[in-house]
Amino acid sequence: MFLMILNYVYRIYPDSNQIDLLNEWLETCRVSYNYALRELKDWIASRKCPIDRCSLESEYIMVADYPFPSYHQQQNNLPLAKKQFPRLKSVPSQVLQTNIRRLHDAWDFFQKRGYGFPRFKKYGQMKSLLFPQFKTNPLTGWQIQLPKLGKVQINLHRPIPDGFVAKQVRVVKKAVGWFAVVAIESDMKIPSPVPHGRVIGIDVGLTSYIATSDSYTEQRPKFFKTAYSRLKVLQKRLSRTMKRGKNYEKARIKVAKQHNHIGFKRCDYQFKLAHKLCDMADTIFVEDCDFRIMAKGMLGKHTIDASFGQFRTILEYVGRKRDVFVGRVDHRGTSQICSNCRSEVRKELSDRYHVCHECGYGVDASVDRDIVSAQEICNRGIETYRGTPEKQEIASQVVLSGNFVLDKWHRGGKSIGDNRSPRHSKNEAIA
Repeated sequence: MFLMILNYVYRIYPDSNQIDLLNEWLETCRVSYNYALRELKDWIASRKCPIDRCSLESEYIMVADYPFPSYHQQQNNLPLAKKQFPRLKSVPSQVLQTNIRRLHDAWDFFQKRGYGFPRFKKYGQMKSLLFPQFKTNPLTGWQIQLPKLGKVQINLHRPIPDGFVAKQVRVVKKAVGWFAVVAIESDMKIPSPVPHGRVIGIDVGLTSYIATSDSYTEQRPKFFKTAYSRLKVLQKRLSRTMKRGKNYEKARIKVAKQHNHIGFKRCDYQFKLAHKLCDMADTIFVEDCDFRIMAKGMLGKHTIDASFGQFRTILEYVGRKRDVFVGRVDHRGTSQICSNCRSEVRKELSDRYHVCHECGYGVDASVDRDIVSAQEICNRGIETYRGTPEKQEIASQVVLSGNFVLDKWHRGGKSIGDNRSPRHSKNEAIA
């Protein structure tokens, strides 16, 4: 059981005075973030010097009993800091508190994984403000009420669903304009999705963006490559301007807008594709792999453009919202295993078709290796998530013993070479 929390993103249109105030708040939050980080680094540096010798570099000396500058200590020091630095008074108090919380979340994450120490933020790098709570609903018609800022025009292109209330609002600054990310929550507890109904496996790649276990493939849209010609012109113009000049700032904003355009197109496509996959099945299995390793190869630019990790996150989010179970399975060797007889079939990267001489799968009709890999992912998902009473429904659909027992189930009454989108209803039983 979990509380349903959704993020709705809306475009907002603050006036010139509100934009100046928001920019001033962002700069104030950046300064306070750096000040708090400086306290934390000074405390650490004062504890690194050995007790019997001095450091070759100058270190800030603190008394031995000076406490670690934790979140609560730095938050409690904010009222005193406002007396010393009056510019802090213009920013809502809870915005400053969440700004300090952001620093300590980064510190805790560094402690957990062992790398990624928090860094100082340069001018213009603070891009968002968080308003953590509201006494009343901040959305009134086509306006949103924010503390110390007043009413801001908002494009409420979709209404808040019934039963949901706005809990917090994050104002984000992008090159194309300002956005409000409204976190809405329902008091109703919703059960977590469990494996049920129709099952498919998904394999992602650069040749086909996705390939499903029922022979459906989706070609990869090249978002960055199609917009690269325009981006290259803008970047060349930016390189010819003098840094920190007015023309440099104008050219930089144009480059940032082009990157925003590419990112928005990619995100929109991935959300639509995630909903399409949720229409096709009730249980979806994906690979549990680190796509950052793929991005370090010779096809790194294309891998980053595809954003497989972002797509998997979006698919899990959409699946939870639509009661579709999305599970991760071991990715190792999925393309080197015959999904029909489970024997090893070695392939090079240039081998795009699967042929198994043990069981004959793919001998009569050519089978795409990505589809076979998706079928193997589906096999592993069924094996991984069967056994419990909730998962027994999909476990009993397929018996994984003997050869060719999965053949009819994978084909779904179609030939393996058929690449059309499956037109199954979600309640259709597996053949």
